[in-house]
Amino acid sequence: MPFDLASRLAERRAAHLYRQRPLLDSPQAPDVTVDGQPLLAFCSNDYLGLANHPEVIRALREGAEQWGVGGGASHLVIGHSTPHHQLEEALAEFTGRPRALLFSTGYMANLAAVTALVGQGDTVLEDRLNHASLLDAGLLSGARFSRYLHNDATSLASRLEKATGNTLVVTDGVFSMDGDLADLPALSAAAKRKGAWLMVDDAHGFGPLGANGGGIVEHFGLGIDEVPVLVGTLGKAFGTAGAFVAGSEELIETLIQFARPYIYTTSQPPAVACATLKSLELLRTESWRREHLNQLIARFRQGASEIGLRLMDSPTPIQPILVGDSARALQLTALLKARGLLVGAIRPPTVPAGSARLRVTLSAAHSEAQLERLLEALAECWPLLENGDA
Repeated sequence: MPFDLASRLAERRAAHLYRQRPLLDSPQAPDVTVDGQPLLAFCSNDYLGLANHPEVIRALREGAEQWGVGGGASHLVIGHSTPHHQLEEALAEFTGRPRALLFSTGYMANLAAVTALVGQGDTVLEDRLNHASLLDAGLLSGARFSRYLHNDATSLASRLEKATGNTLVVTDGVFSMDGDLADLPALSAAAKRKGAWLMVDDAHGFGPLGANGGGIVEHFGLGIDEVPVLVGTLGKAFGTAGAFVAGSEELIETLIQFARPYIYTTSQPPAVACATLKSLELLRTESWRREHLNQLIARFRQGASEIGLRLMDSPTPIQPILVGDSARALQLTALLKARGLLVGAIRPPTVPAGSARLRVTLSAAHSEAQLERLLEALAECWPLLENGDA
């Protein structure tokens, strides 16, 4: 029988890989209501606590009153409103690059950049643990596609030796399921030796990283020569929605002319751009958010070590607890939920087989007391899981 969808779904359930959407009945915040249950959440990417900020909400409301709701058309028809243009100029200034281009989603930005820059006869080289949008973009580009070992500049260099045509090296800045940082200085050096361009998707770096929240390129002190193509998303630390690509005048004009995901889609609501302009201002001026977040990260890692949890090498708000088995990861999530805490279990194929984990994400909106509550619950639940008493 063709399209035996029931069997596919049954297999996924049996492997403890079935996904269900939690129904959020409250705004993004540490204290949420999910599926009717009040919970303390540690699973949002709202790293700076701006998604429900009153000034950002006010900017969205005022933007809708002035500019309406829908974008109306693509940017190239009549959908490129003044707030979109102002946001692009602000993001260019923020990233220290000549121009920035606004997209409706991070997935679209990555598809657009890769497929507009390389095609048949070219080469795209990607980290094995890159986000799905980057991997999909490489496959869809038509270029020769290869993946190098995770964060391994030597592995990249060996693949660069075999590259043909224009070559694009693509990496996450912060790897979303591990929380570790790409070794951009080494990756950039390897790419430059072979005349390749480096593209960085810093979706999880903007906001938490860098002295001014400028992300991983600011963290490493790199510029446009080292990272010609820089991608950021606005739905995480910025607290709103959308994405951008920042780079040279020629790069942005190339995307406008050739990037199909940009050309053939309606622009985001201009009011969202108004909200993002306010959140960008808060991201840059309220440095206490990054300072508090870094304190929470340090305390969590200290407390987790005392409990004996298996953490990954992450200096970011993404703090995965390695469990290994998918069923056990779901058990730990259930134990925490019974104690009023929400932490998501991440399982294959999102992560490699045998590396299921709980992905703790911290926010500047979390208090020290809320973090201590999480650590206390983990101290209770981890031994139950390890001893088979869950």
